[in-house]
Amino acid sequence: MPPTPRRSTILEVARLAGASKTSVSRYFGAERERLSPSLQTRIAHAAGTLGYQPNQMARGLKGGRSKLLGMLVADIRNPFSVAITHGVEQACRQYGFSLIVCNTDNDPEQERQHLDLLGAYQVEGLVVNASGNPERQLHNFISLGTPIVLLDREVDHVEAEVVGLDNHQAIDMALEHLADQGYQAVLYVSEAPEQSSTRQKRLLRFSQTAEQHGLNYTTSLLTDMNGAATLQALSDFLTTHQRHACAVLCGNGNATLIVTRLFQQLGLPLGTVGLMGIDELDWCALVPPGITTLAQPTEAIGKTAVQCLMHRIEPHAALMPKELSFAPTLIERGSTQR
Repeated sequence: MPPTPRRSTILEVARLAGASKTSVSRYFGAERERLSPSLQTRIAHAAGTLGYQPNQMARGLKGGRSKLLGMLVADIRNPFSVAITHGVEQACRQYGFSLIVCNTDNDPEQERQHLDLLGAYQVEGLVVNASGNPERQLHNFISLGTPIVLLDREVDHVEAEVVGLDNHQAIDMALEHLADQGYQAVLYVSEAPEQSSTRQKRLLRFSQTAEQHGLNYTTSLLTDMNGAATLQALSDFLTTHQRHACAVLCGNGNATLIVTRLFQQLGLPLGTVGLMGIDELDWCALVPPGITTLAQPTEAIGKTAVQCLMHRIEPHAALMPKELSFAPTLIERGSTQR
């Protein structure tokens, strides 16, 4: 039976690199820049040769820090969540932190359990894309001095930076584009807004802005993934507005996918009946003649959320971002060209 592999030690790395144990510790900590470039190269080479990996949990216990950030994601299957998480993880790596991602599946009970778990891991900061209203638990983190950033969605009575899309600007841009293209009636399709402040803002803004543009408009809420109720709402909308140029605006990527299937089911020609979605998805360019979208700067949103946390955790390492609300980018394709 082969012997169990032994972990290399920091002392062995120091000997091979011709450095002190303190220098090696600095290299794997937050003070790497205090070492000369040549010393950093020697330590990196020695660690690679020995296969050395620092015990981050032990380092955290010794220094009273975990070097961990926690992230709550409402639905990890949502392409928006995937893209945002990538931006958050990249920023964590830049600051020398590790990320624990917890998916709540839009279930408030799972959300509470995951927050308890992240508390047990003593995360130094939290990025929260809420699925419920975890006001009490978030206040517990705040009372312990743990900084919190809310991603995309607000939480009642929790004072924290909210980083995400400028929802009012997104709706305004979408309706301005559709009006410029000559559409006269617009159906807005959204997922249920009860648990999402973002959906609530977009829904309210849609009604206000459509009124200002003099558009005929109505809304439909998705009640299931098959969109059965929305299929009826879409059919009724087109029947009611036979004499108008009609378009459908989708409130997020999931809504765009469901409505695209409904268009195919009804045999609706894209462009003749307009289709536009908030959130850019890879497949939107592949459905002929392409679906017009408003793309969110997900990379920038994710990185800004971490930058906000780092400004609280290590003020010397990060400035407070000047911008927390981001404008979308219009990607115009054939689905809104009459």
